[in-house]
Amino acid sequence: MSNPASAEHSSAWVSFTYASFIGSVAMMVGGILYLPLEIWVKGYMLMGVMMLIQSAITVTKTVRDVHESRKLLNRIEDAKTEQLLMRIDTGK
Repeated sequence: MSNPASAEHSSAWVSFTYASFIGSVAMMVGGILYLPLEIWVKGYMLMGVMMLIQSAITVTKTVRDVHESRKLLNRIEDAKTEQLLMRIDTGK
């Protein structure tokens, strides 16, 4: 189901967001690898970064899904209201 009210992102914007994400992960991993710490500390920090990335992706998907479901619910309620108003208008 397509939503005409939502704007499609340009391919340049999508490419920029992927490049930005990959660049930030690479810089964070590089920074962790070059820290003057023992390997187990670096591994712990890397696990934390990976979990942070995973949870950020999960939160953004959940926020989007909740927003989309509310839009659908509002459209259903609007359709019911419109149907009720049509019944009232035809009854006069």
